[in-house]
Amino acid sequence: MARIKRAVNAHKKRRKIFKLAKGYWGAKSKQYRAASEQVRRSLRYAYTGRKLRKRDFRRLWIVRINAAARLSGMSYSTFISGLKKANVNVNRKMLADMAVNDAAGFAQLVELAKNA
Repeated sequence: MARIKRAVNAHKKRRKIFKLAKGYWGAKSKQYRAASEQVRRSLRYAYTGRKLRKRDFRRLWIVRINAAARLSGMSYSTFISGLKKANVNVNRKMLADMAVNDAAGFAQLVELAKNA
């Protein structure tokens, strides 16, 4: 049976890691072991960050909706509750956008929520 030589595959593997480690400081971009550890860690942080970003945006939207609702004399929770009772299905992203860019439309939604 022929002996397997790993030269090409090993170089490909290392090249891939070093490409991902471009821009890292010091040994993390020069030495394979340090680079691979840092790349692994970075990919894990990126994965977690993608989940956290969704939470952060939802929190931002809620803060914006709350601020706009309070200007109209209503708290966030009563506003959302009123919208649910009035069968208005608008997500928080759109509500926050309306609160910032379309004050008149948001005021109509507040009136709908108050009446419900």
